[in-house]
Amino acid sequence: QVLLEESGGGLVQTGDSLRLSCEVSGPSFNNYALAWFRQAPGKEREFVASISRDGHSTTSDSVKGRFTVFRDSGNMVYLQMNSLKPDDTAVYFCAAQFAYRIQAQYFSPSDYDYWGQGTQVTVSS
Repeated sequence: QVLLEESGGGLVQTGDSLRLSCEVSGPSFNNYALAWFRQAPGKEREFVASISRDGHSTTSDSVKGRFTVFRDSGNMVYLQMNSLKPDDTAVYFCAAQFAYRIQAQYFSPSDYDYWGQGTQVTVSS
């Protein structure tokens, strides 16, 4: 059983920064590809960033240059968010998927079996 718990969300102003954290509990953390998604009210869940087992990452066009995803050698994955905009307001979810290939990354919500409960990020103008 893999459990994920996000933290670090909050209310910030345009241009501020936040770092979201996700603790991944369960066996073989290093065997999982990880990702961040977000969901705004009335919208579908959308891909934000992913990171492979060996640390290669991808970010969506909407956050490229502002957001960075990274994982540590323990059981944590982070989303560093800079230059936040009101359009970034959403509930942010951490996701994990077992990956046979160390370079694998996945970009669709349907690719992931394990999810956290989400953390709210609100950016005021």
